Amino acid sequence: MTFPTHRPRRLRESGLLRDLVRETRLSVDDLIYPLFVAEGQGVRDPIATLPGQYRYSVDTLVTECRRAADLGLKAVLLFGIPDDGDKDATGTCAWAADGIVQRAIRAIKEADLPLCVMTDVCLCEYTSHGHCGVVQGQRILNDPSLPLYARQALSHVEAGADLVAPSDMMDGRVGAIRAALDGAGHEHVPIMAYSAKYASAFYGPFRDAAGSAPSFGDRRSHQMDPANGDEALREVALDLEEGADIVMVKPALPYLDIVWRVKQRFGVPVAAYHVSGEYAMIEFAARANAGDRERLVLETLGSIRRAGADLILTYHAPFAAERLGGR
Repeated sequence: MTFPTHRPRRLRESGLLRDLVRETRLSVDDLIYPLFVAEGQGVRDPIATLPGQYRYSVDTLVTECRRAADLGLKAVLLFGIPDDGDKDATGTCAWAADGIVQRAIRAIKEADLPLCVMTDVCLCEYTSHGHCGVVQGQRILNDPSLPLYARQALSHVEAGADLVAPSDMMDGRVGAIRAALDGAGHEHVPIMAYSAKYASAFYGPFRDAAGSAPSFGDRRSHQMDPANGDEALREVALDLEEGADIVMVKPALPYLDIVWRVKQRFGVPVAAYHVSGEYAMIEFAARANAGDRERLVLETLGSIRRAGADLILTYHAPFAAERLGGR
């Protein structure tokens, strides 16, 4: 027997050759940086369950956005954290002209930073009960909630947001937002829909950071069953029909098969959210010397990219950007 003709190791032994034949490229351009903005001045409040992440006031948020832009990042996604006293049953502070996110958008734009400013559209951070929509008794009402998301999205765009991202998972919310934006002359503003958002156990640190844990019950009435895959494709199809420009799968790692299926089926821009619990696992593992932080981060983000995600929302965006060196 002669030795097999094919020797795959030939293209692995040289680092330069490995780079030349690499199939999946992770770039700074693929990353979106989620940020929490809170009331106050000079605030940079560390989040215990999200090591290395902070709640920023508007002034310190602008400083962090400038750092992000200097690292080559192209986009940030803003989550607002209003004071508890401003919250009510329907989340009216979510669409206030002087609301926390609206002020943050204007401040970033006034700083003239080369960033696409994206905003999360949902009511859970703004309601006194912590649920994503209008509540009647123990039930979240779908249709009465839709005009409220539309008002919130429109207020963000009027403040200068470049893209809005509805995350509530109510039926018909993309269509309601699209109609409101188009009716106000903002047909050019894209929507990135949280289309396949699962009722996941990986959201705990986010809810701690944003103070958005529900005061009763859970979110399984509107977020998807983690066991379901075909349903994700139906949800994506509905959001595209209603006018979504980018569709998202959330979380990322437990649902890489869904990212792949969505990309293969629809061929549209697909985002995946590397969520707070996924971020925390890497951070706490690295702190326990259970793995090399840089390798864990880049391997993880690379796997999301390889599965078909065009965009990755990740709290590791600045760290990854530093390591990628602008690639």
